[in-house]
Amino acid sequence: MLTLVFPKLSRAVVRVRKLAVHLSKATMSTNNPGSSPSFAANGDAPTAAILIIGDEILKGHTLDTNSAFLTRALRKLGVSVLRIAVIPDVQEVIAKEVALLSPQYTHLITSGGIGPTHDDVTFESVAMAFQEELHSHPELARLVEEFFGVADKDSAAMKLAMVPRSAHLNYGTDPQTGQLLRYPVVSVRNVYIFPGVPSLMERAFSGLEQVFAASGTTFHTREVFVDADEVDIAPVLTKLQAAWGRKVALGSYPDWLSNYHRVRLVLDSDSQEEVDKARAQLLDELPKGSVVPLVTDSVSIATAEVYRLANSGTPLGEKVTSALKTIEAALDQYSTEEVCIGFNGGKDCTALLHLYYAALKRRYPDGKDKVKALYIRIVSPFSEMERFLQDTIKRYDLEIFSVEGSIRQALSEVQERRPELKAVLMGTRRSDPYSHTLAAMCPTDPGWPDYMRVNPLLDWTYHDIWSFLRTLYVPYCILYDKGYTSLGSMDNTCRNTSLQMVDGRGVTRYKAAYLLENGEEERNSRA
Repeated sequence: MLTLVFPKLSRAVVRVRKLAVHLSKATMSTNNPGSSPSFAANGDAPTAAILIIGDEILKGHTLDTNSAFLTRALRKLGVSVLRIAVIPDVQEVIAKEVALLSPQYTHLITSGGIGPTHDDVTFESVAMAFQEELHSHPELARLVEEFFGVADKDSAAMKLAMVPRSAHLNYGTDPQTGQLLRYPVVSVRNVYIFPGVPSLMERAFSGLEQVFAASGTTFHTREVFVDADEVDIAPVLTKLQAAWGRKVALGSYPDWLSNYHRVRLVLDSDSQEEVDKARAQLLDELPKGSVVPLVTDSVSIATAEVYRLANSGTPLGEKVTSALKTIEAALDQYSTEEVCIGFNGGKDCTALLHLYYAALKRRYPDGKDKVKALYIRIVSPFSEMERFLQDTIKRYDLEIFSVEGSIRQALSEVQERRPELKAVLMGTRRSDPYSHTLAAMCPTDPGWPDYMRVNPLLDWTYHDIWSFLRTLYVPYCILYDKGYTSLGSMDNTCRNTSLQMVDGRGVTRYKAAYLLENGEEERNSRA
């Protein structure tokens, strides 16, 4: 048996050991490694702390995804995570944290610091925290020999077999095959030592879910989405949380990127009755009309929702019906290979894209062809617009081709690169410059590259566009929520002064574009 004897101890190590001695009075016997005194006898949910170990996390070389995975997984199992700490690959620091946290929580989960190199010191640190010596575990040594093909006890790989003397080996079960996983997770008392590589950690944890799921506790969560500023609903939230006490927890999270809600409220409780009662009370107390639904995927339901709106008999529905007839007429005349949509991220072409996508999927529900989109790049684009373009490409699975220059130059380049294209759908409205004489389908002017221009939105107004987008919860560029009504480049676009306002706190702000009262002031955003 190989035993590691610690050299002369530093003052830091002595302090860690003194702390461990003090805390060990509150720690349960190692004969029951899955237990902890923090699992209260009054029926409270078991608790957990997570230690993410690694210099690479603290230096920004690697993004930590393990803590997010563990918190979600533990919560599903009824375990409340109360602390997450990220610490360096320093033995004394790790040992101090383990000695401090282990007695306070049902489970202490570590991630990282397991391996054959000099900076893999988690096993040594846990041994130090509990005043144990390391030893070569026979079963781990055999596994290391099988995995790495080495039997030399002094090899780097054999470092993985050196664990605290009271270590317990936990073999997980593969949730897909039901077979035992070949390599165990090492635990010492209530400390479970997981690898830092996310794929390995997630597989190992999933195999051991039964270890953490014994309490029978179930958390119940409800979400409420609010289109109001957080500061305006804060008094309501404070009053309700005070009334609920510990029965229900209420969290408030601003969302700066959503077009349809500004705050996400999350209610949590271990009682379904209490959380449902709290949600009903919250809905009653919030400002009237401020609660909105969450539509996470308006694209997959585009066909059903667009055609439902077209058949609604409303004035907007009639505009939608007319636009769809123009699109369908173009698809009667041209194949999908011959049609593209002009898309620059603006509100009009965003509405047109949603209409075209709905019509295309209705006509070819099993079609595999991507929507073809032409993007004419501009100088000095807004970063928000660039991000929206990338999101839209993913959202609609677009086949986009980018060109530069004027519209005439862009079409000439497209004609050379994509000679199969014959028609371009455009989000032009009659209120746009030089557009009042256009028809729904008309060829390009003499001297221009030969294309059929398809204009389904010609008779739509500024308010029609916004009613369509917001009725169907279609995502649009966030700049429109910040006072911009017509978007170009950063050099020629500004907020529309018609949307400027002073709020109740005396702060000058801008209303969203869809609140512009006079649609004729739309282009006041252009310098």
